[in-house]
Parts: sequence; C-alpha cells; structure tokens
Amino acid sequence: MTPALQSHAMLALCRRAPVIPVLVIDDPRHAAPLAQALVAGGLPVLEVTLRTPAALEAIAAIADVPGAIVGAGTVLGGHDAARAQAAGAAFAVSPGATPALVAACVARGLPLLPGAATASEVMALLDDGYRMLKFFPAQAAGGTALLRAWHSPLPRVRFCPTGGIGPANASDYLALPNVACVGGSWVAPEKMVKDGDWDGITRLARETAALSRVNGAAG
Repeated sequence: MTPALQSHAMLALCRRAPVIPVLVIDDPRHAAPLAQALVAGGLPVLEVTLRTPAALEAIAAIADVPGAIVGAGTVLGGHDAARAQAAGAAFAVSPGATPALVAACVARGLPLLPGAATASEVMALLDDGYRMLKFFPAQAAGGTALLRAWHSPLPRVRFCPTGGIGPANASDYLALPNVACVGGSWVAPEKMVKDGDWDGITRLARETAALSRVNGAAG
C-alpha cells in the first residue's frame, strides 16, 4: 500500500466521525465494553496507544467488537507496526515520521497516520505521498492559528490534530477547512472507565459525535 493509498484510507476513516478517541488502556478487560460504548455513541474509529502492557491485548479485544475500527497509537517503528497489525490493528498512528517507519507500514500494507509539527515535516510527508497527517502536539505546536496559516500554502493536506484538545476547543479545530477530525482522550475519562460507567461514556460519545465540521473531511 503506497503512502497515497494509505492517506486515502486514513481520510476515509477520519470521515467516519469528528473525533477519534485516543485510549490508554491499563486493564484489557475494559477494552471490549469501552469500545462497545464508544461505537454505540457514534464514534467507531478508535486509537489504542501502545503505552501500556495491556495495549496489544486491548487492540485484539476491540478488533472483535462489531462496528469498531481499531488502530494503534504511539507507533514508533517497524516492530511496533508489526506487533500492532498482528494484534488486529487496522491502522497506525505515530507522533512523528521516520523513513524506516514509513517503509515498514508500506511493506505491511498498514495505513499510517504520520505526525508532523512543522511546515518542513508536512512538506516532506507530502513529497512522500501523504496528504492525511496527524498534527501533534497540536496546542503546543501552534494550535488553530498555525493550521489556519498552513491552509493556503499547503492546501492539499488534511490534518487530525491531537494533543491538548478537549471539549472546550475541539470545535475551534473542527471549524478549520484543513481539519478532517481531531483526536482526544476526553471521551473516555479514566474514572468512568475504571468505574465501568459504559452508559455514561456512550452519552459522552454521543455528544462528541454531534460536533460539527466545516469541510476538512472533504477533498
């Protein structure tokens, strides 16, 4: 799968909902009911970060949940990509991008959402064929002002901003024409997950799925 095809696949996923929940799962027993709650609330595309020992088991459990499309986050190299795909991940998300990671995902046919935080990084990925990128860390790197400034010189690129995004500013990002969706962890608060408040998470997901976008998901 070429980078261009990867970006096409990722853009299609980003069109599914305005927010991709970023999930840090410590107990794999929480994975399936959490995914079921989020899917029921209208958020089918889920990112499980590879930051905990339970992450791969959680990906495997979510991959079996009807309606869920699970990917792996914090993918740093080819080994991470291979482990995530073997567990059932349908896509990979990285905080940045290296030639080795890009080559590994291309070789494995695993759609990659590569991270970028500067215009030079965006241009390099665009040269490689990527048009759907992760903007990370969004707030620290310049937030909506930077994305707005990038739109004219980099009109072909669409972004999924993550990092410092929550209910207070998600709509500001989604109002930008070059934002396809945003990523955030606020949809699955740690306490609600530990308490097994799946109905509460479904309500929160439903509210989140109702956020509106301008036209960043198109093109």
